[in-house]
Amino acid sequence: MLKHISLLIFSLFCLSLSAQDKPNIIFILADDMGYGDMSNEGGLIPTPHLDRMADEGMKFTDAHTSSSVCTPTRYGILTGRYNWRSSKKKGVLSGTSAPLIPQDRVTIANFLKDQGYHTGMVGKWHLGIGWQMLDEAKKPEKSFLKEGYKMKNNKQAASWKVDYSKPAITPIHNGFDYFYGIAASLDMSPYVYIENDKAVEMATHERGFATPYRPGATGPSFDATYCLMTFADKSRKYIAQQAADKSKPFFLYLPLTSPHTPIMPSEKFLGKSPTKTIYGDFVMETDWVVGEVMAELDKQGIADNTLIVFTADNGCSPTGSIPEHIKIGHSPNGQWRGHKADIFEGGHRVPFLVRWPAQVQTKTQSDSTICTTDFFATAADAAKLSASIEDTMAEDSYSFYADLTQSGKTKRPFTIHHSINGSFAIRQGKWKLNLCPGSGGWSAPRPGKATKGLPLIQLYDLDGDPAEKNNLQDAHPEIVDNLVNQLAKEIKAGRSTPGAPQTNEGAIPFGKPILAKFPQLKQD
Repeated sequence: MLKHISLLIFSLFCLSLSAQDKPNIIFILADDMGYGDMSNEGGLIPTPHLDRMADEGMKFTDAHTSSSVCTPTRYGILTGRYNWRSSKKKGVLSGTSAPLIPQDRVTIANFLKDQGYHTGMVGKWHLGIGWQMLDEAKKPEKSFLKEGYKMKNNKQAASWKVDYSKPAITPIHNGFDYFYGIAASLDMSPYVYIENDKAVEMATHERGFATPYRPGATGPSFDATYCLMTFADKSRKYIAQQAADKSKPFFLYLPLTSPHTPIMPSEKFLGKSPTKTIYGDFVMETDWVVGEVMAELDKQGIADNTLIVFTADNGCSPTGSIPEHIKIGHSPNGQWRGHKADIFEGGHRVPFLVRWPAQVQTKTQSDSTICTTDFFATAADAAKLSASIEDTMAEDSYSFYADLTQSGKTKRPFTIHHSINGSFAIRQGKWKLNLCPGSGGWSAPRPGKATKGLPLIQLYDLDGDPAEKNNLQDAHPEIVDNLVNQLAKEIKAGRSTPGAPQTNEGAIPFGKPILAKFPQLKQD
């Protein structure tokens, strides 16, 4: 009997050591925050907590999202797979869209959970919720809309057909043990919190925020103004709860709703930014949430072996008053051309900070080109679990763990970017090829009439021309061909990392002019 007790104690001791050996992992994702919005990048908006992360860890200066808009970037972060390999070839989902990630697709949450982590998510999902629907739409019991308000169209009408009393397919069906958050952006109904697989209250009222912005079904108590405070509180409670359980490490995914529209900072931050803009106030509140997370880690005494990543899902949106900010010396997207939705650098080059006191030296910096799809492989590497990644997982994820420990650099040879309308770019070293004649997004020249007469493609030397002003496609046809051939190869292989070939979810719908010029991009 005593022998069995001794063995049990020894086993528990070994389990405890194993859990402590693996880092806790937190991934914080801002929404529509630009590369130049942090004060540690010269921005005028105070971001003391992000500055602390930079001081106590590593800043990446050449970090990118896989897409220049919301839904697809989130897909890439969680799956380690380029978003355009999914069934979603352009645009974003709504608050009532069906789930984009199949339940048999391994996410980083599934992966870490299977390896002994507790996995939690707090925040904005925007990857589709499997709501159960009513046969007929309900009518609001009460409307918060101003008297006489008339909708030009009601794109949010589907939120009145959701049965909020029934369980839904949510992030807990994609590997998360716990979820508290919202379906999509705060300008996409339904406006209701979801805990695990059920709405926390019935969405019986009608509301839109800040104008009103896209009215739809809302829970009676839901107020977008306090969303960040709610997420900060839920995150602190989750961290505290997991810190009390010494048997396993945890992974917290914290995608925020800010500074995306509706731009609604809470009263605590309203009017506080030296830029005199509510966007600046909202960036300050976004930074505050990061501070709350770090404060809880300090309080629980687990900061040393917790790896925190902070980044954004794309560049600053034009709703962030970019021209007005530039006039006063604040460049939300830094020196990069374009903004959210674009194939230009401003659409997908983002702030990227990593703090891990046990492993990452303070005040360090990396100029390695990395992508948000690389989080999967890096988290696995940090937890010494890389050998468990199978061929059907993380097909476009390159670990940048060597950068973090300064033992080397990421081996990412190419990076592929994607815009809101499905335009592609491929980057190798200083060369970037945009396979479209304009922005592929919202900045000028926008797709359509504005791009008539422009070259079909654009080639830029980012070292000498970071603003993408001088198109060199005529001068370097050999570089164009090499990059297109590489893009074709990576598309057809179903992966860009070494491993067995995989399949994409449908063919990439390149336009006829691109396929005529580059027939190697045609797919069976």
